[in-house]
Amino acid sequence: QVQLVESGGGLVQPGGSLRLSCAASGFTFNRYAMSWYRQAPGKERELVAAITITGNRLYYVDSLKGRFTISRDNAKKTVYLQMNSLKPEDTAVYYCNSKIGRNDYWGQGTQVTVSS
Repeated sequence: QVQLVESGGGLVQPGGSLRLSCAASGFTFNRYAMSWYRQAPGKERELVAAITITGNRLYYVDSLKGRFTISRDNAKKTVYLQMNSLKPEDTAVYYCNSKIGRNDYWGQGTQVTVSS
């Protein structure tokens, strides 16, 4: 049974940092690319960043380049999202995603709130 469990969200002031984690289980983690998405209130879910199996290729939404960093530890079956210089518009629920075959798997999400 595929499981993705996000953690690390919270309330942070503008300019602050957070590191999100997504612990995976139930599938062979080192055989699949992983992604982070986010969904702000009243908006559609959007792709934030993605990482290939070995981590040698990374993708970021243009607007987030330079502030967010995706990484993975295949030994720990975990993918991370380091978020720096956070802005109020980064407020959203952040989700971990894995596409396995024809199926999309999602975690329960972790809330990130950027506010003073």
